[in-house]
Amino acid sequence: MSQFIRVQPVPAQRVDFARWASAQNPKVRTVSPQAFAVPHRLFTDVPERLLIGALVDGHRYVSPEEDEMLGVFQPEREGIPGQPLPELPDDAYPPDAVPLPAPDYAPLEDAPVDEDEDSGSSDRASDSAGITCDVCDRPFKSERGRDTHRRQVHQEGSDAR
Repeated sequence: MSQFIRVQPVPAQRVDFARWASAQNPKVRTVSPQAFAVPHRLFTDVPERLLIGALVDGHRYVSPEEDEMLGVFQPEREGIPGQPLPELPDDAYPPDAVPLPAPDYAPLEDAPVDEDEDSGSSDRASDSAGITCDVCDRPFKSERGRDTHRRQVHQEGSDAR
């Protein structure tokens, strides 16, 4: 077990922590540009404000004051077994102040079909039907696809274009 506690203060407290560390006798040394090696006997002397939010041996330091703010030590608010939970007051969840706007788009099933797009797709289908491999009659969408197919599958047929 190490005799030192590695403390990495938050950047806003690093200079103040260094001032405290250099005022100790012997001085508290650094172990990296951001972390200090605090002896066990001195750790309890570190001011609380310098430790809040710091990493202490790799874990975030949580002060006792911060625990109270988080409600960690408050009694649990659970119902009694067999009894319904108490009702929440009406103002516990206020209604939304601003209603959500209506969507500015139409769902796909209700969207109108453009006639220009329909005719263009049939032209493309007829164009792609004309591009076939002259060796195996496989259809292709582009001449580039057909040429790549010839080079890879029909290596001997790539010279006859």
